[in-house]
Amino acid sequence: MQLTRQTANQRTDHVYDVLVVGGGAAGLSAGIYLQRSLLSTLIIDKGKARSSWVQELHNYLGLPPDTPGREVLKQGKTHYLSLEGEHLNGYVEDVTDEGETFAVRVRIGRTNPTYTVFRSRYLIAASGIIDHLPQLNNMQNVFEYAGHNLHVCLICDGYEMRDKRAGVFGSSESSLEAAFPLGWFTPYITVFTNGEFEVSSEFRHRLTQHGYRLVEQPIKQFLGENHQMSGVELADGSIEELDAGLVSMGSKYHADYLKNIDLEYEGGNLITDKVNRTSHPRIFAIGDLKVGMNQVVIAAADGAIAATQIWREIRRREGSRRSPIAINQAKERFNEAVLMKV
Repeated sequence: MQLTRQTANQRTDHVYDVLVVGGGAAGLSAGIYLQRSLLSTLIIDKGKARSSWVQELHNYLGLPPDTPGREVLKQGKTHYLSLEGEHLNGYVEDVTDEGETFAVRVRIGRTNPTYTVFRSRYLIAASGIIDHLPQLNNMQNVFEYAGHNLHVCLICDGYEMRDKRAGVFGSSESSLEAAFPLGWFTPYITVFTNGEFEVSSEFRHRLTQHGYRLVEQPIKQFLGENHQMSGVELADGSIEELDAGLVSMGSKYHADYLKNIDLEYEGGNLITDKVNRTSHPRIFAIGDLKVGMNQVVIAAADGAIAATQIWREIRRREGSRRSPIAINQAKERFNEAVLMKV
């Protein structure tokens, strides 16, 4: 069921088995597995999942390579709701560990917001990350090409840049290191600092050794049409022609709501074990928020693993917990078998 402001207030006395923060590929996958395990689930989604930016999923097994990420999310949400899972568009502000339950404070609505507290026994953090993009005066000019041929993931899209004139856009010298693995796919690489930082002589030497160009001028705007970037115009009016770009500027990790809980991190990523459990026994982290590969297919698998582990733990504690419908169906089958023997 899709909750609204009004119906959300009617669920504040309910204790969910699992509350999932984030409705991207990881969160929806977890929700589907949880509902199929007959557990009560609430997914709270702020929108703008990272995978919704993906225009074509070239490497998701079984899907046509031109499948957009937003279509996968749409189908996933429909599937989850068909299993009677609950979904709310909202923003999780903080989580408090109450012992046996978590109190999750949620802001609903951007204008004249209301606030609601939900409770759950387990929490799955699937809120993901968002990539930092080059900061230009006209950011709409950046959004025009981001997710098309202005890529943010080398593993996803290195193949798409093979033998093309590729620009690498960084926010620091270390972020420009992405140019070197990109060289596996294409030798035609230009790295851009956008005039925001200095590059050491050692790094310049490495770029020269590989035959890569360095452009340190500020970028005025990206050029192109129909979402296909064809180059950049620099501050002095000169133009650098490109066929594709790789943005390597780091990410914003959406995990501020966990600030009051003592968890282990590696950089901005949450550290988890093999079943995606964090250092807290009842908090799991899946998808881009945890240490690991940032891939849609990995996120979906993470959701399945975490959800299945939670079901195992609840099942072991509580034993049989089948739904009334399933129990009645089993009784009917048993009675039919008895009658047939008679």
